[in-house]
Amino acid sequence: MLRHLPLSALRAFEAATRTGSFRAAAAELALTPSAVSHAIRGLEENLGVALFRREGRSIQPTVEGERLAHHVARGFGELRLGLGAVTARGTQLLRLHAAPSFAAQWLVPRLSRLLEESPGLELRVAAGTDYPRFLHDEFDADIIYGAPSAAFYGGLRLVTLPLGTEVVTPLCAPALASRIRDAQALMEHPLIDSTSKKVRWTEWFAANGLIAPEPRGPRFDRSFLSLRAAEDGLGVALESTLLAERELAEGRLVRPLLGRAEDVTYTGHYLVFPEDRRYARGVRRFAEWLAKELAMDLRLDGVAP
Repeated sequence: MLRHLPLSALRAFEAATRTGSFRAAAAELALTPSAVSHAIRGLEENLGVALFRREGRSIQPTVEGERLAHHVARGFGELRLGLGAVTARGTQLLRLHAAPSFAAQWLVPRLSRLLEESPGLELRVAAGTDYPRFLHDEFDADIIYGAPSAAFYGGLRLVTLPLGTEVVTPLCAPALASRIRDAQALMEHPLIDSTSKKVRWTEWFAANGLIAPEPRGPRFDRSFLSLRAAEDGLGVALESTLLAERELAEGRLVRPLLGRAEDVTYTGHYLVFPEDRRYARGVRRFAEWLAKELAMDLRLDGVAP
């Protein structure tokens, strides 16, 4: 019985519950009110339950109607997402999620080049700490901070491309740099702490044969905030030169211990996307552009053209 439910009846039901009227639903669907009423009657007969209480010209969903309305609305929402995803790939729409600091510090300053070099590419970018799991097809790709966990993505088959090695080093405003002659001298200044960073002051001091001092500087949960604080002279930040590339190039931040201390290197960011997105031209073009901007080989042979 349920296998033969007409989609048109479910569409009429969804519109009626959302608008609260057969007449309004009919106007939205370009049908007559009697056609909407007939479709819902047939749906009720198929299901064996009453979906609405009819009181004159007004309707009110029954308990069963409210319950079904929740699932039908969600189902049509998923269908719209799926259809949008298929048509988007034809127009080279790229829906990208990115770690906030990477998006703000590295990606956004380069977007004009990406769009200039990729005519026809429509880009939508979201940045946040709740990384997408690609379960509802709302994003095509993600630039994440830290190695992806297969368990986090529910066993979904992913293409994972590491975005190179980053150098983590002390950074400060130029006015402060002259007072920092060696690693030991850092202990005399406020040390800005990035609490979400994979490499913290403890690891950096250990790499230089020292024990990190007790924290006595401002703390931030995002690298772009730590970099701005260092630029404003609030202390010394321990951050990636990749994320601070623009500030270093413009002289707003400097490396006070360049050549005089050991820095920490690691792979911080990854481009991740579901395996079925390897056929999306927008994903391929973005991956190629990333490879060029980072001057590295992302092994794009594993991504279908």
